[in-house]
Amino acid sequence: MIITAETYHVPVLLDESISGLAIQPSGTYVDVTFGGGGHSREILRRLGPEGHLYSFDQDADAEKNIVSDDRFTFVRSNFRYVKQWMRYYGVEAVDGLLADLGVSSHHFDDAARGFSFRYEDAPLDMRMNKRAGMTAADVVNNYTEQQLADVFYLYGELRQARKMADSIVKYRSVKRIETTGDLLEAIPGADNKKEMARVFQALRIEVNHEMEALKEMLAGAVSVLGEGGRLSVITYHSLEDRIVKNMMKTGNAEGRMEQDFFGHTTAPLRAVSSKVITPSAEEQERNPRSRSAKLRIAEKC
Repeated sequence: MIITAETYHVPVLLDESISGLAIQPSGTYVDVTFGGGGHSREILRRLGPEGHLYSFDQDADAEKNIVSDDRFTFVRSNFRYVKQWMRYYGVEAVDGLLADLGVSSHHFDDAARGFSFRYEDAPLDMRMNKRAGMTAADVVNNYTEQQLADVFYLYGELRQARKMADSIVKYRSVKRIETTGDLLEAIPGADNKKEMARVFQALRIEVNHEMEALKEMLAGAVSVLGEGGRLSVITYHSLEDRIVKNMMKTGNAEGRMEQDFFGHTTAPLRAVSSKVITPSAEEQERNPRSRSAKLRIAEKC
């Protein structure tokens, strides 16, 4: 499969998310979700010769899209370590950080990655970083029934979580679940595409520890942003959007409002816009994967 920046991923809310960063030509910026490089290229287009962009991605496939530019540094790492890497590069403060939390078009379209139930013979992998970690097959074959039910309920918000977990345990006692087709066969009601999309979402989140990584990245972002620095985040489902919303409102993922000795709130960020930004009807028609996208922008106090 030939991978190009154009086929890897069509950037969502491109102008809105980059404009939300209020780019300063000489500023320092971070794109923690490089992917096909669409957002990174737009940031570079708006930077002057003294500006610099650091872009993160843990997927080896994304490295094929690396930009050749002296103002650009590619960081081969999970974005949860953004604080550590900025310290490593000697960056004291950044002027803006962008995160597009959506799974790229490339991941869904590459059967070998196992992210989509469209390909029934695909290996159950789902790792963003193919070089390390457990696979989705490891999860469905080795987790206890209770652990599987928890994954489906917490990350897929599935009412039938216990029933699905029970069916998987019974199926794997006869045959190991290796492919997306095996998983579809193991779960009752697999013809319900909406339900199966939630099953695959839950497994992907568990395999990649997405919620934990998101919380660490956001905490790191707050730490590395300079005063007045912007945080621009695109989410695609309620679980991650809730975390981002809470962080921007209170400074913590739980949404716990904290106060100082004098009763003043101590939230480190303030929302730039009171309303969440969503794709236009034209963008949703052009790129169906953008339909669930929400953009939130905040500024470091």
